[in-house]
Amino acid sequence: MDFKKIIVVITVITAAILELIDTSIVNVGLNEMAGNLGVGIEDVAWVVTSYAIANVVVIPMTGFFQRYFGRKNYFMASIALFTVASFFCGYASDLWTLVAFRFIQGIGGGALLSVSQGILFDTFEIRQRPMASAIFGVGVVIGPTFGPTLGGLIVDNYHWSWMFLINIPVGIIALILSNAFIEKKPDEIKIDRSKIKVDGWGIALLAGWVAPLQYVLERGATDDWFDDPTITTLSIVTVVCFGLFIWRELASRNPVVDLRVLKNRNLAIGTVLIIIIGFGLFSSVFMYPLFAQRITGYTATMTGMLLIPGAGFMLFIFPIVGKMLQNGTPPRIMVFFGYIGFFIFCMMMSRLNADATQWMFISALMVRGIALAMTNIPLINSSVSTLTPQQMPMGIAVSNMFRQLGGALGIAVLNTYIHNRSAQHRTDLIANVVGGQPLTDERVNGIANSLISKGVSAFDASKLALANIEGVIAKQSLMLSYLDSFQLVAAFFVFSLPLIFLIEKKKVTAEAMKAAADAH
Repeated sequence: MDFKKIIVVITVITAAILELIDTSIVNVGLNEMAGNLGVGIEDVAWVVTSYAIANVVVIPMTGFFQRYFGRKNYFMASIALFTVASFFCGYASDLWTLVAFRFIQGIGGGALLSVSQGILFDTFEIRQRPMASAIFGVGVVIGPTFGPTLGGLIVDNYHWSWMFLINIPVGIIALILSNAFIEKKPDEIKIDRSKIKVDGWGIALLAGWVAPLQYVLERGATDDWFDDPTITTLSIVTVVCFGLFIWRELASRNPVVDLRVLKNRNLAIGTVLIIIIGFGLFSSVFMYPLFAQRITGYTATMTGMLLIPGAGFMLFIFPIVGKMLQNGTPPRIMVFFGYIGFFIFCMMMSRLNADATQWMFISALMVRGIALAMTNIPLINSSVSTLTPQQMPMGIAVSNMFRQLGGALGIAVLNTYIHNRSAQHRTDLIANVVGGQPLTDERVNGIANSLISKGVSAFDASKLALANIEGVIAKQSLMLSYLDSFQLVAAFFVFSLPLIFLIEKKKVTAEAMKAAADAH
C-alpha cells in the first residue's frame, strides 16, 4: 500500500471513529455533567438524545447531499461542523447551550460514517474492497467500544468538557489531510445543481417522523410513555408524518429516500436483521456499563478498560472476515454464526452476579467481539448483493438509518423492561422478608448488633439495619432485571435466525461493489 493510500485510510477511519465515539463517550459522564451544570440526570440525558436525533435524521440524506455539494466538499464541511460544535460543547456554560451544540455536532457527525466508507472503497481496487470493508468495520465497532473507556478515563481524571475538546485537534488534522490527499471524483469537479431536484417535502417529512420517533424512544421510559402528553403528541406526529412520508416518496420521481428498493427481498430481510444487530450492539454497550458499575461496583475507568481485550480481539478477527469474503465464503453463513455468538454472549452475561470477576466480563466481551466481526460487514454484503448498481446508494443509506433506529429501539425497550422487571423482582423478594421470621430477624439483629458495637445507638442501629436490608433488596432486584434483559436480547437473536436462510445466495459483483463506493 503506497503512502497516499495509508494517509487516506487513516484519515477516513479517524473521522468515522470520531463520530462513533461521540455516540457513547458521554454516557459515563452524565452524573458529573449534571452536577456541574446544576440539573437532574433526566435533563442531562438530552445531551445524548439531541446527538442521536440529529444523526438519524442526517444519515439517510447523505446520498443527496453528496450529489448536491460533491462528496469531498460535503465530507470536509461535516468534519469542520463537527469540530467547531465540539469546541462550543466543551465551553458550554448551561445545559441547553450544550444540547444545542450537541445537535449541531450530530448533524456534522451523521455524514462521517457513510462518506468515510465510500472514500475508503474508492481508495482500493474492486477486488480488494471486501478487505476495505473489514478495515472500515474495525472503526465501526471500535468507536462505540472505546467511547466508554475514553470517557471513563477523562471523567475520573479531568473535567468532563475534555470529552468534547479532545475532538478539536483530531478534527483539524483530519480536515487538513482530507484537503491534501482525498481526490474529487470526476462528477464532483463541476456540479450542475440546476439538474438536481430537491425533494423539500421529502426532507421535511423525513425529519418530521424520524426526530419525534427518536425522542419518543429515548425519553419514553423516563417520562412514563403515554402518561406524558409530550410523548403522546410526538407519537401522533410520528405516525402522521411517517404515513405522509411513505406516500410522498413512493409518488415522487426524485425522492430523497427511494423506498422502492425495499421491494428487493435481500435488502428487506437484511434491513430487519440489521435492526437486530443495532439492537444488540447498542443495548450491550448500554447494559454492560450499568451492570459493571451499579452491581459489581467498578469505576468508570475500570468499566471501560475491560472492553479493551475484546476490542483488540476484534482487530485480529476483522481482517480474517474480510479475507473470507474476498475468497467467496457465503456471507449468510458467517452472519448465522455471528448471531449464535451474540446469543452466547448474552447468555454468558445473564449468568453473572455481584461477585463476577473481571475475567468473566472479558471472556463474554471477547465472544461479543467475534460476533460483531462476523455479522456487520457480511450482513451488509448480503443485503445489497441482489441490488442493481443504481439501487445500491439508496439501499445502503436505508440500512444505515435502520441500524441507528434499531439501537434507539433497543435502548428504549430495555429501559422499560428493566424498570418493570426490577419492580416485579422487588415485590417477590420483599415477600420473603417478613418481620417475625427467624432468618429475617437474625439478619436484622446481626446488622444492628454490629452497628451498636461501633457506638451507634440501639434505636438508630435498628433503623440502619432495616435500611441496609432495603438496599440489598434494591440492588438484588436491579441485578436480576439486568440478567433478564440480557436473556431478552438473546431471544431476539434466536427468533430472527430463520430470516438469515431466506437471503438469496449471490456473490457481490464488481459493479455492485463499485456502486457501493459511489453510494457513500
